[in-house]
Amino acid sequence: MTGVPSSAEQTDDFEKVVLKDPHPAYQELRVEGPVRRMVIPEGEATWIVTRYDEARAALADPALQKSPPAAAVGRFKDDVYFSQDLSANLLQSDQPEHTRLRKLVTKAFTSRRVAELRPRVEQIADELLDEMAGRTEVDLLDAFAFPLPMTVICEFLGVPGEDRDDFRRWSNLLLDVDSEETGPASASMAAYLMRLIAAKREAPADDLLTALIQARDDEDRLSERELVGMVFVLLVAGHETTVNLIGNGVHALLRHPDQLAALKADPGLLPGAVEEFLRFDGPIHLATMRWASTDMTLYGARVSAGDPVLVSLLSANRDPDRFEEPDRLDVTRAPGGHLAFGHGIHFCLGAPLARMEGEIAFGRLLARFPDLSLAAEPETLRWRHSTLIHGLETLPVRLTA
Repeated sequence: MTGVPSSAEQTDDFEKVVLKDPHPAYQELRVEGPVRRMVIPEGEATWIVTRYDEARAALADPALQKSPPAAAVGRFKDDVYFSQDLSANLLQSDQPEHTRLRKLVTKAFTSRRVAELRPRVEQIADELLDEMAGRTEVDLLDAFAFPLPMTVICEFLGVPGEDRDDFRRWSNLLLDVDSEETGPASASMAAYLMRLIAAKREAPADDLLTALIQARDDEDRLSERELVGMVFVLLVAGHETTVNLIGNGVHALLRHPDQLAALKADPGLLPGAVEEFLRFDGPIHLATMRWASTDMTLYGARVSAGDPVLVSLLSANRDPDRFEEPDRLDVTRAPGGHLAFGHGIHFCLGAPLARMEGEIAFGRLLARFPDLSLAAEPETLRWRHSTLIHGLETLPVRLTA
């Protein structure tokens, strides 16, 4: 802990200072100090951690609890606090409950199950690319980056194909800062998941949802409310992270033609390149909310019990004290160390699936369309208005030279 820096007690408007152009803003904020108080779009004054070392420590600090105070439930719609029906999940639990829930979920969400998905992920990717062939331009998000992980996670869980568009609509509403339909979307998703769970109980299948229903640890099992919360998190996190890994990664490659050429010349660089995309412009901006469990000095800032704390993964992953030339995309950079999937007990359960989907998506896309290029001026592209998700609204690309 250090003395309070001059800027630590200053309160800024996060939307005006950071959200519109985060990377240059964070460059300045990291110089001024590791933590800053800001008003986020929901109108709440929140502490934002910006430097790598402090961010990594905060993500694993038990004094920053994940279960929100009663007064905060439903207050932060952009931070996966949408309704009581969806809140019984790993993202909002602390020890020892978190260990209990994660143990039950990992009994169903095994590395073997994920590895067995590879042939099907490759097949889905190829089918989507087949549909794109013959077209001059597409929105890569609509044509490829969204349907690939959405199809994978829905098939994995056992969600019928005809219901997947509903999930995309609900997810977009839940994660949009400006949406006034968060409550109805949250209720609709919860009600649907309750019906789906009931159907799986009646007719078990070879899918993850059935495995979650049947998961046991001695006499312990997931309750109905916990099942709803878990499936919700797996669905939203299981596609949003990968959608924006693909979208942001392709966008970065097309803005850095030397790196695109290097990756096309040596596909063996792909696993490390995926890690670099996650570091350089990751799919999550601010990690889900934490709360000070007591009055504390947080990296120089005086924080009161109950204060909300957010960790900027985008900022930590561009910290020059941790990464050499952090603002340079380098697909040959030694992988490791980034915080795109979090750190500590809340490290993303689906990281192996996202990495596998990313490797397949980039490899298949560049092999099929080696002349891929942007079909819009970079400055015209719009980023989603979300403090949680970091991703583009659209990504128009030309498929041929």
